[in-house]
Amino acid sequence: MKAGNCMAFLLGCEKVRVDFPTKTVFESISLGVDEGVRIGIVGRNGDGKSTLLRVLAGMVEVDEGRVIRTRGVSVGMLGQTDSLSDDDLVQHAVVGDLPEYVWAADPRIRDIIVGLLSDVDWHARVRELSGGQRRRVDLARLLIGDWDVLMLDEPTNHLDVSAITWLADHLKNRWRPGQGALLVVTHDRWFLDEVCTTMWEVHDRIIEPFEGGFSAYILQRVERDRIAEVAEQKRQNLMRRELAWLSRGARARATKPKFHVAIARELIADVPPLRNELELKRMAMARLGKQVVDLESVTVRFGAKTVLDNVNWIIGPGDRYGIVGGNGAGKTTLLRTVQGVLEPTRGTVKIGQTVRFAVLSQHLENLIELGSDRVREVVARYSRRTMLDGKEMTPSQLLERLGFSKADLNEPVCDLSGGQKRRLALMLILLDEPNVLVLDEPGNDLDTDMLAAVESLLDGWPGTLLLVTHDRYLMERVTDHQFAIIDGKIRHLPGGVDEYLRIMSERDRFADAPESFRSVFAPIEAVTSESAAPKAAANAASDAPKLSGGEQRTLRKLMASNERKMETLRGKIEDVRTKMTTVNPSDYVALTKHQEEIAALEEQIEELELEWLEAAEKLGE
Repeated sequence: MKAGNCMAFLLGCEKVRVDFPTKTVFESISLGVDEGVRIGIVGRNGDGKSTLLRVLAGMVEVDEGRVIRTRGVSVGMLGQTDSLSDDDLVQHAVVGDLPEYVWAADPRIRDIIVGLLSDVDWHARVRELSGGQRRRVDLARLLIGDWDVLMLDEPTNHLDVSAITWLADHLKNRWRPGQGALLVVTHDRWFLDEVCTTMWEVHDRIIEPFEGGFSAYILQRVERDRIAEVAEQKRQNLMRRELAWLSRGARARATKPKFHVAIARELIADVPPLRNELELKRMAMARLGKQVVDLESVTVRFGAKTVLDNVNWIIGPGDRYGIVGGNGAGKTTLLRTVQGVLEPTRGTVKIGQTVRFAVLSQHLENLIELGSDRVREVVARYSRRTMLDGKEMTPSQLLERLGFSKADLNEPVCDLSGGQKRRLALMLILLDEPNVLVLDEPGNDLDTDMLAAVESLLDGWPGTLLLVTHDRYLMERVTDHQFAIIDGKIRHLPGGVDEYLRIMSERDRFADAPESFRSVFAPIEAVTSESAAPKAAANAASDAPKLSGGEQRTLRKLMASNERKMETLRGKIEDVRTKMTTVNPSDYVALTKHQEEIAALEEQIEELELEWLEAAEKLGE
């Protein structure tokens, strides 16, 4: 920070125009990046978010205008592809020629390696890594450097929720307040809210700034659209007044409304709850019956490795379950077991007779056979309608809701963007009318607007939903309950993803790390602290008496019932508190009566919470 509270200018551009062979990406844009800013960049796929980073980094030559950078400013860039050498060892790719005694003793470097690479063999060749591991090696390499400006293009790709949380914390604390600068392109809305203090929206060849994180950006964007709607209404009114004047003379006048917090509340006052859970469950039960999938004492092993260990899990009609876990924890194995695709090593998987699975996989296998067929040809093969939000929707209506334009209908499926393919695959799955929907990373390749559209669509889907994703915003937005796979066990997470992160923070972060990685840090006390307590607790839990399927169902129903009752009681408490605000402060009799009502309601909540906790303990959760 400079004198007079003025932030130092680091880099920017003036009146920049960027042309691609088929379109103009930017037209006369001018912007600056000052010291201390944390900028999130959002916009539709193809509107130029990645191009903007590359322009500011000096990697794209502009057609008009100029890019400016203060002398001596260093810029670190994480692109969507890396330039790692296949023949490099992981260690050299990350720390280069820095001596081991230097980087292994540096707390900052150790924290980056532990946070991103604890499952990567330190002495492996880069070519031997998976795509996700390679991406994390490239990110670790970048973060170890000392940069004035960091530009990150989709940094959360291939990170699990623990690593995403670690990365957010690292970026928030990487520089002192007022120092450094961050520009990040990501569709992870939780990450944007957690890290960014400014948003740039890329659209229609311009960049529009918004103050605050993602939530503040959404509020301001709604207001922008509201103002645009008012402006259009005013224009139409002017035309009507002009027409009226021609026949009767001018009259009436318009007033300019002012936006404030009260109006912001009005914008969402008539928005109904996201989902009518009871109605969706009723419809799901009508389609599915009472039994969907029961896992009883299921164990799955691959060679000597146990992926699922004596799992008991009940999935009922209308249940919306999110599944979290680290990379390699067994999420995909669990989904394949639930579908009956993978036979368990031991135990039983009972699938209801009426169950019809549909799977949206990461690799979109259901689109491969469509090849060069055009979208309109594919849609024309579906005459049936599907039920969403209690209404029948045609394929065309579904396409429109998922953001497809008329021009998109003539595109061959093979030429669609990644996000378009994912949305088309989801639409085709819904048109097949399954009653159990399995989604494996459905948010991949989708921009924030399309994520919101998909979430809205899923809100009205009347069936059982199983979701695997590292996007915690998406996870907690579309599912009602979250479960974690930890050490082969399935654990309910009443506290959502935050509870999972707390559980994982208590564990030994190096339990499954390659020996070559652990040995590097063995002499360093700060990193090698062992935690045996969580393992002992897990072993104790595995030795607990097993409940029958019926007993588990009864306990889960009790927990769900208690949750609903507690929510009702909390609403009653708020009602009583509202009444108290209308009571004369000197009317002690009335105030005491209301306070006693609140105390009685809180006592009922405590009793229900105790029952809930006892049931959870019996279930091992």
